[in-house]
Amino acid sequence: MPEIVLASQSPRRKQLLEWAEIDFEIIVANTDESFPEDLSPQEVAIHIASEKAKAVQAKAENKIIIAADTIVVLNGEIIGKPIDRNDAITTLNKLSGSHHKVITGIVIVQDKKRISFADSTDVEFHSLTKEQIEFYVDKYKPYDKAGAYAIQEWIGVVGIKCINGDFYNVMGLPVSRVVKALENLK
Repeated sequence: MPEIVLASQSPRRKQLLEWAEIDFEIIVANTDESFPEDLSPQEVAIHIASEKAKAVQAKAENKIIIAADTIVVLNGEIIGKPIDRNDAITTLNKLSGSHHKVITGIVIVQDKKRISFADSTDVEFHSLTKEQIEFYVDKYKPYDKAGAYAIQEWIGVVGIKCINGDFYNVMGLPVSRVVKALENLK
């Protein structure tokens, strides 16, 4: 099988591929994460992942590229990464006591072959206190995370009431589906 490239600087995606015992290297390129207004949330996640794959493809000829993007959707609104402490606190207040979706778009490219899909997981938070939210934001600084949280950190342990779907998708990569897609490239 050709070499595999992860087009992401996410330490969580790196860790998940390592847990799957996949040999890979990391190559990243800066990409614009804007998207056309008329896309569904699933299409948004795939669109951004596709832009990441395209940006890395020129640097990784003849290699398999895995690109991903994770978004959080609450009541139809896409919630991105918080820009600062206040934004993170506002976001977590919105998520507190409610259901939301975590959608990861995946694009796997090898030469002219392309596999793309989106995985969706439903997440429900317990109601969180102001003190819990501020503690989490101040200690964990979740500014690089869609929805201002990481399920594998403290807030996931104490704040998540339930999930329906792939836990690893919420971390940023539905690994089992990625492994199956890589097997289909052979």
